[in-house]
Amino acid sequence: MNWDWNRRTCSRRGHITYAPTEPRFHERLHADTALGDAWRCLRCGDFVLGEPHGSGKAEDAPLVPRGRALRDLFILRVLAVERMVRGVFIVLVAIAVWKFSNSQTSVQQFFNDNLTLFQPIAQHFHYDLNNSPIVGTIQKTFSYKHSTLEITAVALFVYAVIEIVEAFGLWAAKRWAEYLTVVATAAFLPLEIYELTDKVSWLKLVTLLINILAVVYLLLAKRLFGLRGGAAKYEAERHSASLLEVETSAGDHART
Repeated sequence: MNWDWNRRTCSRRGHITYAPTEPRFHERLHADTALGDAWRCLRCGDFVLGEPHGSGKAEDAPLVPRGRALRDLFILRVLAVERMVRGVFIVLVAIAVWKFSNSQTSVQQFFNDNLTLFQPIAQHFHYDLNNSPIVGTIQKTFSYKHSTLEITAVALFVYAVIEIVEAFGLWAAKRWAEYLTVVATAAFLPLEIYELTDKVSWLKLVTLLINILAVVYLLLAKRLFGLRGGAAKYEAERHSASLLEVETSAGDHART
């Protein structure tokens, strides 16, 4: 079953109608009914009773995303949500690292005291805390310098801000956000690949795959960095779509 992006979007957000001033378009997009005037929706093509949402020249018709454009907008918003969730998580990690840097000694003492208490329980379940990789990783962090932890916290916070800015920009379908996402994501791909050489996990693999697909999709579908005609071709495509929305709707009505 084909997914009708146009009608599903109109069912959620409502129709968008427009009255062109050119007689040939005006007559084709307008219909007289027993209940009053009806205008053809620029998104789904259905006739809608009532006054149009706007009027003017056909070339000034609003850019109404439809079909593939709606699908692309949905993908951008999925990426935006993923960026926002990641950004909030990294902010929380940055706060935790910052607080740890300011109370490193007390945290280490607390950890060592409780580690001693858990020794008998661990022995009962035949678990060697002294050779535990988790315990070893935690103890290793206690050896980090205070300044190193502060720098790490600041770096994490900056990274989180970039992710959150990307999220807002992608949700609004801003072109600058698409460029920022490609550059920022591609810059961290080598680090993600390097981490896989140290230890492979499903989470790391899925994250890497999502980031690679996001970069490839944005580069090709959005014609970034001059690919497939670049920004000029992209803007021309959007502008021509506005004209085609009026002309296609008019042509379809004329044949019915």
